[in-house]
Amino acid sequence: MKRTIFGVAAALALAASAPCAHAQSFINVLTGGTSGVYYPLGVAIGKIYGEKIPNVKTQVQATKASVENLILLQQGRGELAFTLGDSLKAAWDGEEEAGFKSKLDKLRTIGAIYPNYIQIVATADSGIKTLADLKGKSLSVGAPKSGTELNSRAILAAAGMSYKDLGKVEYLPFAESVDLMKNRQLAATLQSAGLGVASLRDLSTSSPITVVSVPKETVDKIGPPFISAIIPANTYTGQDKAVPTAAVVNYLVTSSAVSDDLAYQMTKLVYESLPELVNAHAAGKEIKLENAANGSPVPLHPGAIRYYKEKGLIK
Repeated sequence: MKRTIFGVAAALALAASAPCAHAQSFINVLTGGTSGVYYPLGVAIGKIYGEKIPNVKTQVQATKASVENLILLQQGRGELAFTLGDSLKAAWDGEEEAGFKSKLDKLRTIGAIYPNYIQIVATADSGIKTLADLKGKSLSVGAPKSGTELNSRAILAAAGMSYKDLGKVEYLPFAESVDLMKNRQLAATLQSAGLGVASLRDLSTSSPITVVSVPKETVDKIGPPFISAIIPANTYTGQDKAVPTAAVVNYLVTSSAVSDDLAYQMTKLVYESLPELVNAHAAGKEIKLENAANGSPVPLHPGAIRYYKEKGLIK
């Protein structure tokens, strides 16, 4: 009898010491709107995880992006999320104006991915060619409290404007903004996304556009995590010149509730599956392992640290 009890106890102890990833049955990947960049990359990551992490099922959830994603992570309603760096900092600091009622202390970073480019696109017949030309015109600034909308506030403020200076403000996701522009119900849209975002590709192939520049001096007024960047010529149909703009680094983030072993596998599979991510969206070309452990305003997850130490990125 004693031998049987000892055997059961030993089996239970062995089970308890097994890697947590085997007990984890679900990974919910929080992305953004289906016409953005987060969603196709999230679908690719979800597929990779489902195929390569034993005993794990995945789901990819379309959301309002950065701010909603981080709140859902804090609530335990997701295991991996895409977010902009400025939104991540605001969440960690608990900035109420950015949509966070308190500090989101469960957030942990998996790694830096590609930069989001601030892409301000106007219909050619709107007459909008500069940031100042937006005064009195209609502009879609992104879904309410999304990372894009926070970027819109920052860019306009640096240019000496606010929403009050605009003729009309629309709080719409990317695809809906483009639909209004096609129907001549909206003059311009600000979209914070990877280069070649599907919504703007669609718009540029259906009607003439102007890509509005964000000068370096405007970007410098905002400061980190914003940096100056260039939208290369011919990124969109009819855009024959390179356009200066601002960019913000995106991050993949998880929760402190996710086990170290699972976070390690999640990190490893992202940075060792870059060809698959490039196939999912061109923005994947800008994801670099050497940049992955850099610059996050939130602590790296211990599982991610383990992977970066293996790769020599962290001592």
